[in-house]
Amino acid sequence: MLMLGFAGFLGLLKIVLMALAAFGLVDAVFRREDAFRAADKQNKMFWLIILAIALVVSYLFSILSILPIAGLVASIVYLVDVRPAVKQASGGGGGWRGRRGGSSSDGPYGPYNGGR
Repeated sequence: MLMLGFAGFLGLLKIVLMALAAFGLVDAVFRREDAFRAADKQNKMFWLIILAIALVVSYLFSILSILPIAGLVASIVYLVDVRPAVKQASGGGGGWRGRRGGSSSDGPYGPYNGGR
């Protein structure tokens, strides 16, 4: 019974690793190539290949081997370091207000001035 629970945990962990790699891969697909160069990171094709390999490795191999762990490290590096830098370089700052350039007092039809 203990082994069955451990196998279930490893299966869940494998799904999380695949989800991280898949999210990073999809995110990298939709980023512009010049944003990678502007952020002074590796080029887009490099990250697409690395994240695709991480996704395939996390699907094919057991979580207890070194290859899925290396894929996890690559996915985390992309999500924590590369993605924010590329997002900043492409002008997509902090959420929808960052792209629009509004302030915190902006409503849907313009700035809110308190009824004055």
